[in-house]
Amino acid sequence: MANAKFVKSVNSIIEIPKGDFPELVFCGRSNVGKSSFINSILQMKNLAKVGATPGKTKFLNYFLVNEKFFIVDLPGLGYAKVSKQEREKWKKLISEYFTRTDKIQLAIHIIDSRHEPTDVDVELSKLLFKNNIPFIIVLNKIDKLSQSEFHQKRNMIKEFYSNTVENENLFFFSAVNNRGRKEIVNFLKNYFEI
Repeated sequence: MANAKFVKSVNSIIEIPKGDFPELVFCGRSNVGKSSFINSILQMKNLAKVGATPGKTKFLNYFLVNEKFFIVDLPGLGYAKVSKQEREKWKKLISEYFTRTDKIQLAIHIIDSRHEPTDVDVELSKLLFKNNIPFIIVLNKIDKLSQSEFHQKRNMIKEFYSNTVENENLFFFSAVNNRGRKEIVNFLKNYFEI
């Protein structure tokens, strides 16, 4: 899909890269598989660092794609094994970023397919709505579901987010077997006119 390179990590709004590149944001709760998702979508094995333990992403990580737009990988919310102070710091950084930038074209809200959306997922959705940020939902790690579990989770997410339509603003994905990758890449190519 792309030629992408890491640009910088940011832990303060004033450090956000200058320029007019539109931004594609990847967000979700901790350990939802954002880094694996980014690497798979871009077909670049080690672009986003995948940690053996959750909570690896602590900053806003900027990647420039095709010299056309930024991917911004946000810290995972809700990770219990860091201090409450650290979690609040991440939450404040994300909230400030959503509030103070006008470059976000789209957010990809990644949810673990094995579980119902958590309080963190609901809070994140509300934050996106509140700041008028268009977003799609990706139900990740579907390789871990049986066929019947997949159908059950698909129905559950459609009930939970009643305005979702498959392959328009709701996608299903696995970085293990690349299921759903083609649909997401085609959507992003059209969205960003790549």
